[in-house]
Amino acid sequence: YILFYNFLGLFLFYLGFFLFSWIHGDARKVVYPTDSNGHFCGQQNTLNANKAILFYFNMLKCANPAVLINLQCPTTQLCVSKCPDRFATLLDARNTKSWEYYEQFCKPGFKIEVIRDEDCPAMIVPSRPILQRCFPDFIRRDGILTVANQTIFKDGNNHKRMYVFVCCRGFVIAMVVSLLFILLLRFTAGVLLWLLIFGVITAVAYGIWHCYWEYSSLSGTPGSNVTIPEIWIQADLKIYLQQRQLWLIFMISLSVFEASIVLILIFLRSRLRVAIALLKEGSKAIGYIMSTLFYPLVTFFLLAICTAFSAVTAVFLASSGNAVYKVTSVDDKCVYANITCNPETFIQTNVTNVCPGSQCMFAFYGGETAYHRYILLLHLCNLFVFIWLTNFTIALGQCTLAGAFASYYWALNKPHDIPLCPLYASFSRAIRYHTGSLAFGSLILSVVQMIRIALDYLDHKLKGSHNACARFMLCCLKCCFWCLECFIKFINRNGYIMIAIYGKNFCTSSKDAFFLLMRNVLRVAVLDRVTDFLLFLGKLLIAGSVGTLAFFFFSGELPVLQAEVPSLNYPWVPILTVIFGSYMIANGFFNVFTMCVDTLFLCFCEDLERNDGSSSRPYYMSPGLHKILRKQEEATTSSVAS
Repeated sequence: YILFYNFLGLFLFYLGFFLFSWIHGDARKVVYPTDSNGHFCGQQNTLNANKAILFYFNMLKCANPAVLINLQCPTTQLCVSKCPDRFATLLDARNTKSWEYYEQFCKPGFKIEVIRDEDCPAMIVPSRPILQRCFPDFIRRDGILTVANQTIFKDGNNHKRMYVFVCCRGFVIAMVVSLLFILLLRFTAGVLLWLLIFGVITAVAYGIWHCYWEYSSLSGTPGSNVTIPEIWIQADLKIYLQQRQLWLIFMISLSVFEASIVLILIFLRSRLRVAIALLKEGSKAIGYIMSTLFYPLVTFFLLAICTAFSAVTAVFLASSGNAVYKVTSVDDKCVYANITCNPETFIQTNVTNVCPGSQCMFAFYGGETAYHRYILLLHLCNLFVFIWLTNFTIALGQCTLAGAFASYYWALNKPHDIPLCPLYASFSRAIRYHTGSLAFGSLILSVVQMIRIALDYLDHKLKGSHNACARFMLCCLKCCFWCLECFIKFINRNGYIMIAIYGKNFCTSSKDAFFLLMRNVLRVAVLDRVTDFLLFLGKLLIAGSVGTLAFFFFSGELPVLQAEVPSLNYPWVPILTVIFGSYMIANGFFNVFTMCVDTLFLCFCEDLERNDGSSSRPYYMSPGLHKILRKQEEATTSSVAS
């Protein structure tokens, strides 16, 4: 209860911290856009009262990585009453009738006789206000997108709809296949897994043969011996498919992957049956508690709340104080870059002479009070609490799933003895009794992760350093703390399972789980190696299958759907999106399945130590699982004895 009250106190402190930042922050700085002088656009009783839209001189500069550091686009920003509605350039507009219109997008008070680069934009294009900011207006005319009839683009409207439609359809296919894969394991685990293994081996072998055939058929073809670096990035995928070097790279990669799979299967062939039994038992448990497959949505919802709360707090912290201006230069080597400046006296300084084209622009909000001097510390506190709440949410999900699956295992007569609504009951127990333990485990992990963030920051700062010893020590520290984080995650995961089973505190549960695993180290190898390997093959097969369908679709190789194929400039973007999304969806379903297998494995080890199979102390495991694992144990004992 002490840990629970401490965590509750932290939560209340975080609420007070949010209110404190909200009081000192200025909501207008979030709602209204701000020009380069730090003035709000559209604020009443100011010079910009009728200018509610922000105009960027050169929006392409907003893609500069410096935006992530300074949180400000390195180009002049001006408040305007409306966005440009025509195309014009500074050279064409000067000394013409259109100058009167063009002049409203220049800085007030400039002299037309001597126009500097930062006084007026080099060009303006038809734009429309989006979130009170001017963005180029793409107009659809006769199936073509144009921007003021100057630059022609492919029709992105239908292509965008088709792109989103194809990606969503790929995600749905991945979700359905993942769900069917898990459910079918309940009935045909052995057959499906052996088919999966041989299916992956056969598919990779066919890929090797196909790459060799393509490599041989392109021999003597003009232009087929061009190297990949010479081609670099091309919009048409067929250009890559006509190069022998690409097929050679594919063939070698697939051969190495095939050899790795075969070697792993040879060395772990005797334990595949054990892994199949565990997966089959896990599939049965999920079949009886189907609601566990959708619990990741609850975790996602809670993580979204934590992220939004922390982001709003960070915004209010960043928006508290007065406007701070810094020197912005187009030259990265400017010695005055990012130095605080005064926009009213900036022209009188020597900065523009040393760094031509530099400007004194609004950077962020700050001050000289004690509150603002410790604003960085407050940001770090906000980051730490965010990491802690994130780890706590993940720990809550792991403990909840473990409790639901443990209730399945410890039911003597399955499924009749399984309690009603096991997932909800497990979630209620975790919230009511185990909040302190989960918070303590999350705190330990969060401290290590904060140290890793600090080490990454130091590594970023020391990139230009010539001190090899310091960089070596930092690299060693990063490696050590990465290993420590992985170890803590492993201990926490199994500790949460023991908490869900026995309800003990975090330290006792983690210690019991660790020594239980050490007493069954050979079985742990079965669980962590074979089972994870088979599940990885399942995720790879699902993502690869959906990705292959997407590749053939966008390449126009499917005659049935050839009429629906959009003409995209970069078809590899939706293909990679479909592959990544499919893998993440499959990973979400399989994470629940992995948690199920881990829980059943710990329950099985505990069952073997607590019970002996007699009528007074019967085993709770299924007879099939007990038979297979006992055979594996006897085979291991005999091999050691010989």
